[in-house]
Amino acid sequence: MNFSDPKTNILQLGLRENMRIADIGAGTGHYTLAAAAALGHDGKVYAVDIHEDMLKHIRDAAQQKGIRNIETVWGNVEKPGGTRLRDHALDAVILSNVLFQIEHTQNVITEIKRILKQGGKLLVIDWAGAYGGMGPKPDHVVSEHAAEELFITAGFHKQKDFRAGPHHYAIVFTAP
Repeated sequence: MNFSDPKTNILQLGLRENMRIADIGAGTGHYTLAAAAALGHDGKVYAVDIHEDMLKHIRDAAQQKGIRNIETVWGNVEKPGGTRLRDHALDAVILSNVLFQIEHTQNVITEIKRILKQGGKLLVIDWAGAYGGMGPKPDHVVSEHAAEELFITAGFHKQKDFRAGPHHYAIVFTAP
């Protein structure tokens, strides 16, 4: 079940044709597929996930829809170089519903800084609460304020924030 609208939310990134972006922790690929459509034939979306079954799901969905600008990447964003993407190669990164699941937040931030171009955009979307069992456990929720503080402390610049659906917040940052 998807509680936010990827097509609407990625509009906040200002994606254009020919861009190179990554969907980190791509899961079932809702954001990957929406971004691929926005980038046109010459753009590229790297769907990065640690679960091979999720990557297969994304490949199958892309094939069914005739989408050819997605590359799936098995990777662990919590390890240095874990996305296996080149340094400063990306125009944007999407990090949706990932913060509440990770143990090594600083490693994730370092990896995102490594792969984003200077001034590249980062879209962080996560659960605004626990909602009585829907979403993460209360002690796993990373509040909007905490997420903002994590990335600003790491040198990112906040551009804007918005509601990404009834249960999610979103923040757009630019890379240092």
